[in-house]
Amino acid sequence: MPALRTRLEPSPAAPSRGLVDRFGRRATDLRISLTDKCNLRCTYCMPAAGMQWLPQPDLLTAAEIHRLVRVGVEQLGVRELRLTGGEPLIRPDLEEIVRGVRRQHPGLPISITTNAIGLDRRARGLKDAGLSRVNVSLDSLDPETFRHLARRDRLGDVIEGIEGAVAAGLGPVKLNAVLMRGINDAEAPGLLTWALERGLSLRFIEQMPLDADHGWTRDGMVTAQEIREMLSTRFTLSPHPAERDGAPAELWDVRAGPGTPSGRGLSGSDDRPLGTVGIIASVTEPFCGDCKRTRITAEGEVRSCLFSHEEFGLRDLLRDPLETGESETDRDHRIADRWRAAMWIKPAAHGMDHAGLDSTDFVQPERSMSAIGG
Repeated sequence: MPALRTRLEPSPAAPSRGLVDRFGRRATDLRISLTDKCNLRCTYCMPAAGMQWLPQPDLLTAAEIHRLVRVGVEQLGVRELRLTGGEPLIRPDLEEIVRGVRRQHPGLPISITTNAIGLDRRARGLKDAGLSRVNVSLDSLDPETFRHLARRDRLGDVIEGIEGAVAAGLGPVKLNAVLMRGINDAEAPGLLTWALERGLSLRFIEQMPLDADHGWTRDGMVTAQEIREMLSTRFTLSPHPAERDGAPAELWDVRAGPGTPSGRGLSGSDDRPLGTVGIIASVTEPFCGDCKRTRITAEGEVRSCLFSHEEFGLRDLLRDPLETGESETDRDHRIADRWRAAMWIKPAAHGMDHAGLDSTDFVQPERSMSAIGG
């Protein structure tokens, strides 16, 4: 069982550089939400009728996003960018956003988290604009189950989007799957088989209490331990040797087992891994102590943690007129200082103990995942 990493001791003084918190963690992975809108209504994320969307003028513009990334990279030590939502492909200026970031920061890894609907038509343009890779949400390969979970009949569109990303060279293409007890949990071995056959990297994610309906229950969540047990009926798993280095997914090497299907290179007598599988156990095996993420919502609020109850706005500093004697460089420093202050008070952990939501420290945030940005 992977060790829990949530027990931290505060550092003695506030930092002067970088996005460092009181416990010595340094945030280098920036995630910016481009919109709270989505064209699916996944049960673990949104209510069936959707939500009250942010007004268009409230969303960060492409130029504002470029400025925040520049401040993050040049002043705060950001080393990786993920564009999220909602659904980032809803933004018609997504290519412009990516192109501007790439022009400013030629070596910065840029990825998006997407449901892949419409990605087949835009993958080549995004690749040409400078996008590095994509993470695609795919919870089921069964059309009926997909329709039940997403409340939309779009599985074919998602598969076409994945194929388009592969053809455009947006790899390694990663798949994210949330398992729901009694709904799609039996598909776990089949999802991994499908991903391995196509050279895709699959990650299973424990369902987190970030649904808009606040209907999450501990009993309904499929745990990391259960996921490993289900996969072991078909494959042999062993810990991946590479350092995790703050990544949310615990990686496992996947080798052929007694139930591994033949064909497409998934069976054989040698001991070489068929690939890897990741498991993100945010609830039962938390990794808060190694977190490197800083998040900005679609309207420019800094969130130090997915489960934060506090936000710190940057949009006013992006839009308000310069004060007397203030330069654009001075304003950038003010943005960086407020961002640092927001991250300095990041909590040690999200408050969920390893057995579930028994801890009195935990209160589910009012914002759902789509309104936060993953």
